[in-house]
Amino acid sequence: MASIEITSENFSSILENNDIIFLDFWAEWCGPCRGFAPIYEAAAEANPDIVFGKVDTEAQQELAGTFQIRSIPTIAAIREGVMVFRESGALPASSLDQVIDGVRRLDMAEVRAEIAAQQAAQQASQQ
Repeated sequence: MASIEITSENFSSILENNDIIFLDFWAEWCGPCRGFAPIYEAAAEANPDIVFGKVDTEAQQELAGTFQIRSIPTIAAIREGVMVFRESGALPASSLDQVIDGVRRLDMAEVRAEIAAQQAAQQASQQ
């Protein structure tokens, strides 16, 4: 499946209805973004069970702001509603494949337990 355009209007629906989502934050004027695009599209075609979305940071400034995007390209991976990966810079195909495999293998119960423990520790330190 090819990548899809992610907008403020469709983001919530995509997030709610898909277990794994990769987001490519990019802009038309960005040379590294254009260079990374074929790698990202190839990964989208090779992994039809994952949603590969593209967020045009110029057209979707609010969404880019929500993710605190400071440089592009930035790749983010969301699994079961939790951001589990984020990195700025274009990835080579082999690295992107490793990230995809890693996101697939995550034990989300363990991830959620770790997040809960971090939140509890933070709350305890604020008291």
